[in-house]
Amino acid sequence: MSGSDALKTLAEQRRLLQLEYDNEKQSYSKITEKIGLSRLAERGDAWIDIRIGRTYYNSLNQRIVEVFREVSNDDDHHFEFGRPVAFIVTEGDPGSKPKIAFTGSVSVVDGERMAIVIPDSAIVSRLQEAYSAAVMLSFDETTYRTMFEAIDRCVNAKGRLAELRDLLYSKRKVSELALPPMRFSYLNQSQEDGVNKVLRAKDVAIVHGPPGTGKTTTLVEAINETLRRESQVMVCAQSNMAVDWISEKLVDRGIHVLRIGNPAKVNDKMHSFTYEHKFEAHPDYPTLWSIRKAIRELQSTKRKGSDQWHQKMDRLRGRATELEIRINNDLFNTAHVIACTLTGSANRVLSGMKFSTLFIDEAAQALEAACLIPMRRAGRVILAGDHCQLPPTVKCFEAMKQGLGRSLMERLVENHPEAVKLLTTQYRMNEEIMKFSSYWFYGGEMKASEDAKYRGILDLDTPIEWIDTAEMIKEVSEEGSESDDMRAYRDALAGNSFGRINKEEAQLTILTLQNYINRIGKQRFLDERLDIGLISPYRAQVRYLRQLVKRLSFFKPFRHAISINTVDGFQGQERDIIVISLVRSNEDGDIGFLRDLRRMNVAMTRARMKLLIIGDSTTLCRHPFYRKLKGYIERLNE
Repeated sequence: MSGSDALKTLAEQRRLLQLEYDNEKQSYSKITEKIGLSRLAERGDAWIDIRIGRTYYNSLNQRIVEVFREVSNDDDHHFEFGRPVAFIVTEGDPGSKPKIAFTGSVSVVDGERMAIVIPDSAIVSRLQEAYSAAVMLSFDETTYRTMFEAIDRCVNAKGRLAELRDLLYSKRKVSELALPPMRFSYLNQSQEDGVNKVLRAKDVAIVHGPPGTGKTTTLVEAINETLRRESQVMVCAQSNMAVDWISEKLVDRGIHVLRIGNPAKVNDKMHSFTYEHKFEAHPDYPTLWSIRKAIRELQSTKRKGSDQWHQKMDRLRGRATELEIRINNDLFNTAHVIACTLTGSANRVLSGMKFSTLFIDEAAQALEAACLIPMRRAGRVILAGDHCQLPPTVKCFEAMKQGLGRSLMERLVENHPEAVKLLTTQYRMNEEIMKFSSYWFYGGEMKASEDAKYRGILDLDTPIEWIDTAEMIKEVSEEGSESDDMRAYRDALAGNSFGRINKEEAQLTILTLQNYINRIGKQRFLDERLDIGLISPYRAQVRYLRQLVKRLSFFKPFRHAISINTVDGFQGQERDIIVISLVRSNEDGDIGFLRDLRRMNVAMTRARMKLLIIGDSTTLCRHPFYRKLKGYIERLNE
């Protein structure tokens, strides 16, 4: 592929991204018009009946308002740093039509508290005086605009970015430096090879880390060794949570990290290496704060507009700018790693900055255009992740079908196999849980470490079981039940197209888990601090499973040890016992997005010692993946 072919590929990416943008904007408008605030709250896109806390200016001179969610229904929500929001008020009586009071963006979410950046002109009293107030997510124009700009910049690039573009979008072999291999006694052979692959790369290298293979360990060591040769690197990931994870591991390694943007999970350790915290802790900050306060007071004086007023304002602003530059220089000059999300790399505080090496973690979960955002700052690019696990989120079916869901990592693995190092030793799963995933997704190359190989809870227990609801339907049928009974274990829409649900299967899932805990022994379960993950691909099923666990007194002693979430919610996590409710059961053999096998790979490989799959084989096994998985499990249980 030539340079002109690279430009055609990027033009196609822009077209598909435009499709996604148009589709999401249109869908957002329809949803917000039709379903109302209470339904948005159920979806995790709104907080309703909020209480307003204090209003203040943060260390970055942004005006902040605190909001509190009075009633938590334990549901997940989609609020996180940088997401745009709108404040909705109902003024007067309850029958009044809700109106947008003003907009803002999320700064921090901490449990039931959220800090939101708002304009100086926003009238907070409107929220306090309204009959009711809510905050809802707005359509995210900024992220799309940043991705479009990144594509355009890449298309029009000169110099190093143009060289990288033409190489990455071609099949021309990447070149490596002739360095002797380094040895690391605490890494296995494939991890050691991965670090050496990174160190030798002139342009690009890829660390492909299947589940449990120590991808983060390898990446941290590669970053540490790179910093022996370079003074500073940039580390990015798609989500705030992924940035936090790699940042925390780097800090544990003794590496000085400056985190641009706020962490997804607020705690003292995470907060201490954020840009905002370090800015506030700088010795010059109290002086800067005083000057900013004087500027705000001067702006509100009656003599605004006089020559004397302008002169004083100019002096104060000049001094404030001087102090901001000095603080920023100190923060950036002492940091070894600048860490942020892919879109966060466009932050104005990074203006003009360049890095010899850019590391992108969880690269397979990011849209291709998002990976291009930080590339303008880099001399070479290192990607880490697994394109056989969660793909980028694409909501437009047409855009997905035409290739928008294909990540840059996936493209590079195909174009540049010589730049890829697959990590092959996994430390998480019992070998029999691992084997099917290894066979289907990784060419059978994965092997279990000695510590993980025979990991288990009960003697003579098979690590994987499939509880087949089709067999139960068959039993009901043979007993001659009426057609109402025949609908048992069938999936259905959970009202207003809120996703699929299978209540009978959910109840069976809970009963299966209860029986397994009894087999282990309640006291032993608590003494050994075992933990459980209940996973379903469907959010409606997750909500129902949460209700069942909350309702049943049996689970009261174990609730702290049980996590219930979608596949996406479990990415990067692991549990001793994983129970998967697959939901789909129908006469048409329709398995919906269970056809995306990468999500199933994630779900199955969360388990350390026991994997329980609940599903209808009659529906699912029309697909070859589930048919072979069922056969594999049956052979294990013979």
